[in-house]
Amino acid sequence: MAERKSVLVRLDPAVHAALTRWAADDLRSVNAQIEYALRLALRQSGRLPATDGSAAEDPA
Repeated sequence: MAERKSVLVRLDPAVHAALTRWAADDLRSVNAQIEYALRLALRQSGRLPATDGSAAEDPA
């Protein structure tokens, strides 16, 4: 399995609050919710490779 990368992200407090609520609704951590949202955006834009190395992806 590939090593996971760490990234520091500065967020507007309102964006963080919205992410926190969304993560709680989906029973995820904020970190996992950010990764989910990024994967979703990448998939929708056609930029996510077919084999991206993710073991478990949310089907939603």
